[in-house]
Amino acid sequence: MSRHMATLPYKRIVLKLSGEALRAPGSGDVISPQIVNDLARRIQEVQAMGVEIAVVIGGGNIWRGLSASHRGMERTTADYMGMLATVINGMALQSQLEQLGVNTRVQTAIEMKEVAEPFIRRRAMRHLGLGRVVIFVAGTGNPFFSTDTTAALRANEIGAQVILKATKVDGIYDSDPKKNPNARKYDRISYTEALTKRLEVMDSTSFSLCMDNNIPIIVFDMMDRESIKRAVRGEKVGTLVTSEASSLL
Repeated sequence: MSRHMATLPYKRIVLKLSGEALRAPGSGDVISPQIVNDLARRIQEVQAMGVEIAVVIGGGNIWRGLSASHRGMERTTADYMGMLATVINGMALQSQLEQLGVNTRVQTAIEMKEVAEPFIRRRAMRHLGLGRVVIFVAGTGNPFFSTDTTAALRANEIGAQVILKATKVDGIYDSDPKKNPNARKYDRISYTEALTKRLEVMDSTSFSLCMDNNIPIIVFDMMDRESIKRAVRGEKVGTLVTSEASSLL
């Protein structure tokens, strides 16, 4: 292992991607092959630095269980449908990664042996140790839990050192920057303040899991192509969520 790899502050990460990240703006396609290919290349580049990568992906580009339940569908059914949407997205990302020569495994919380292996913690950790990218799909396998909560849960289970959450903005702000031009960005924010202020970057369950187990979260702009590499090198990217006191830029 090179000296550069040995000095990385984060050597095992969970990358949280939204399903919406796979959809091209203004496109009728729910999955853009070009965007998925770009994401795969970015993951490949970070893996080449010596980082073990697990990915948790949402399904909002295809189906949102909570939204459907608000329109009259029974919530449990709607959530299971959302879990299946994450499987489709995970398979799309796996396909692009493997075309780049990156070994991957898709692990699902709902058994479907023809397309993915079941989530088994020790097997996932073994894959990571062998240099494979592991893509976790189907959420936690339970309704009423988001894929943000899945990211927090899996990060704890596999001993990840950080969760990198890709968003459409470059961090966490004290108000919506799209609505308030004077919104101020946090350089760092505590779990407690993020929960108290209901900043809605991640849900309360996922924040609580990270707080209880002291797993930092970095919220960053997915449109910045270098952001993941910069984050794993320990450079300042987006907003860092930890137990430390908050700091505005």
